[in-house]
Amino acid sequence: MNVLAIDTSNHVLGVSLLKDQKVIGETVTDVPVNHSVRLMPVITQFMEEINIKAEDLDLIVVAKGPGSYTGVRVGITTAKTLAWALQIPIVAVSSLEALAYEGRFFNGMICPFYDARRQTVFTGLYEWNQKGIQLIQADQNVHMTEWLALLKQQNKQVLFLSSDIKLYEDMIMEYLGDLAIIPEMPYHLPRTSLLGLAGLNKESEELHTLTPNYLRLAEAEAKWLQAQQQNQDDK
Repeated sequence: MNVLAIDTSNHVLGVSLLKDQKVIGETVTDVPVNHSVRLMPVITQFMEEINIKAEDLDLIVVAKGPGSYTGVRVGITTAKTLAWALQIPIVAVSSLEALAYEGRFFNGMICPFYDARRQTVFTGLYEWNQKGIQLIQADQNVHMTEWLALLKQQNKQVLFLSSDIKLYEDMIMEYLGDLAIIPEMPYHLPRTSLLGLAGLNKESEELHTLTPNYLRLAEAEAKWLQAQQQNQDDK
């Protein structure tokens, strides 16, 4: 089975090809360039380099968020278009769950997260056991201090994974001290090969009903709804 995995849900743009769980190729970049401009050229060049044609694909796996609103939309839209054109299944995976795969051999709780601005984060809590990866705390948008206070109460070691780790490292250590495990920077980079692996363990999605998982409204939409509610209250 040839599986094409795509992730543009955050800063990183990643594309990988797995053949029966073997990584045939992977490209990952973390540069401030518009994903909507780069994604299709990257996919085209990538598949040419590994000598795989579009009609050879059997499954598309895509990161469904949370993360950048635009980035998530770009990945989902591209993946759905490819799946529809090729008439093959599509699987969507939480961007946080895919990142948690970096902690596959950590014997404890795993906390992947992405910065959501104003000291809030997109995060969840995961753990590996004999049954595979397990979700301990649902993916959510939460203030980092509130989240760290919750983790501190559990009094267990936690592996933190995030490409935004430098923004919160001091705060994490202040709250959790020796309970916080923060690995070297390469371990914080989301790998689309692991996203593809995660997708192999999930059911395919209904193409036309697959939507991004933003976890919160875009700021403009939230302000619009607030204004509408204010208008209703003033009547």
